Amino acid sequence: MLFLSTNSILRVYAISIFVTVVGTILSLLIMSMYAYPISRNNFRYRKQFTFYIFFTMLFGGGLIPWYVICTQVLRLKNTVWALIVPYLFNAFYVIVIRTFFKTTIHESIIESAKLDGASEIRIYISIVLPLSLPVLASIALFMSINYWNDWWLSTILQSDTTWINLQYAMYRVLVNATYLAQLGGPASGYTQSELAKMPTETVRMAMCAFAMGPIILAYPFFQRYFIKGLTIGSIKG
Repeated sequence: MLFLSTNSILRVYAISIFVTVVGTILSLLIMSMYAYPISRNNFRYRKQFTFYIFFTMLFGGGLIPWYVICTQVLRLKNTVWALIVPYLFNAFYVIVIRTFFKTTIHESIIESAKLDGASEIRIYISIVLPLSLPVLASIALFMSINYWNDWWLSTILQSDTTWINLQYAMYRVLVNATYLAQLGGPASGYTQSELAKMPTETVRMAMCAFAMGPIILAYPFFQRYFIKGLTIGSIKG
């Protein structure tokens, strides 16, 4: 039943993969670029920027202002970016990355790079990011699961079926199957015996198996970074 519309299934699967990969990469880049300056003691406004993101964890603007910004200001409605942009920044993950930068990447590493003539961008790309693979891999796993399992953005910001993702498409399949199974009567175009054979329960199980495949394949790649950091033993003396 899931594969009755093969083209539609492949299309929403491709959209979900694109959203998950691009969204995870962009969110890691944006959050790490925000976390790195506020982790440096020589950044004058680090307390102000830290308080700014911490404030957003305690107070939110609500659904209506968020919807107005996404649709009227950013013009995201009915585009693929509507499934990516709203989740690009997470204040809690920024604080986690900042804490990792402060506790793991020692100031002497950055000072030695400066003595060798490295710029801030060079230090960030060549030193900070490679040494931060454990925390970046952990956040990447959380963000990829968040993007892959999301169906709410498709519900709110997609009024047609052009850019819906896999989770929302399977939700619609389940709703349609349940509706047809409970409808009955000649108006539905199905006999009572045909409606009784609608596989609502097995469709749920098939949806679960169909949706969790890429995440199961991605988890072993990230798992090896959970054990320990890469900076152990990097500072001597």
